[in-house]
Amino acid sequence: MLLKFLLVLSILIQSAATVYALRLVRTTKYNSVWILFIVGFSLLSVERVVQLLMACEVEVMPRWWFGYLGIVVSACLSIGVMYAHKLFKYIERLNRQRQTMNRRILTAVLRTEEKARSRFSKELHDGLGPLLSSAKMSLSALTREERTPEQREIIDNTTYVIEEAIRSLREISNNLSPHVLNDFGLARGVQHFIDRSAAMHNVKIRFTTNLRTERYDTDIEVILYRVICELINNSLKHAACTTVNLSLSQTGGLLTLDYSDNGRGFNPQAMMDCGMGLSNIASRINSLGGTFDMASAKGKGMHATVRVETSRQEPPRRTHKHRER
Repeated sequence: MLLKFLLVLSILIQSAATVYALRLVRTTKYNSVWILFIVGFSLLSVERVVQLLMACEVEVMPRWWFGYLGIVVSACLSIGVMYAHKLFKYIERLNRQRQTMNRRILTAVLRTEEKARSRFSKELHDGLGPLLSSAKMSLSALTREERTPEQREIIDNTTYVIEEAIRSLREISNNLSPHVLNDFGLARGVQHFIDRSAAMHNVKIRFTTNLRTERYDTDIEVILYRVICELINNSLKHAACTTVNLSLSQTGGLLTLDYSDNGRGFNPQAMMDCGMGLSNIASRINSLGGTFDMASAKGKGMHATVRVETSRQEPPRRTHKHRER
C-alpha cells in the first residue's frame, strides 16, 4: 500500500514539473532546454504509471523495457542540463553586455553635460564678462568729474553692484567648468575648490594626496572632481560637521579617494533612495567602472571610499600634505 502511495505521489510531482516546463517553453519561445525536460519528466511519469499498474498486478510491458526507458530519460535530462548551463552563460553574457551599454550611455550623458557646462562657462566669461567690465569702466570715468554727494553715492553703489556681479559671474563660470582642473590637473583643482569652500565655512578641511602634476583621462578627472565637490558640499550643508578629512592617492593603476566627516551621520540607504546626490555619485563612479562604498550612522559621521582603475601605471610619489583650512 505504501509503495502505491509513493508511486502516485511521484506521478503527481512529475506531472506538475511537466506542466511548469510547458509554461517555460512558451515563456522562453520554445527553448530546447525545457522541451528536453518535458520529454524526460513525461517519460518518468509513464515509468511510474507502469510501475503502479504492475504493483496492481497488471502486466503492461516487459521489465527489460525499463532499462531502455531509463536510458532515454537520463539522456534527455542530461542534455537538458547541459543546454541549461549554456542558457545561463548566455544570460550572464547578455547581462554583462547590458551593463556595458548602460555604462557607455551614462558616460555619453556625462560627457555631454560637461560639454554643455564648458560652453555655458565660456559664453558667460567671454560674453557677459566684458559687458560688465565696460559698464564698470564707464562708471569709473564718471567719478573723475565733480558730483554731488548724492550722485557720488549712487555711482559708488552701482560700481559695487557691478563688481559683485563680476565676482559672481567668475564664480559661476568656474563652477560650471573649473579652469584650474582643466589647466593643472585633479590635485590642484581639488585644492582650489577646498580653498574657496573653507574660506566661506567654519570647517577644517584636511586634504592629503600623493598626486602632483599627474594627468588622467578627462572623464576620470572631471567625475572625481564632481564627486569630491558633491561630498564636500553635502558635509558643509547637511552634516553640521567641524572637520572633513580627504585623501586622494594613487597606488599602481588604482586611484583611491578616502573621505570622512565628523557630522551628524545619516541612514545611507535612505539617502541613496531620496537625495543628497549620493545616487548620482554612485552612477558617476559606475560609469568609470569604479567602486563607491559608504558607511554612516546617526551621530557617527560618514565615511566614503572611491576606487577607480586608471591607465597610468606610474609608482606613487611621496605623500605630502596641503595646508589645513
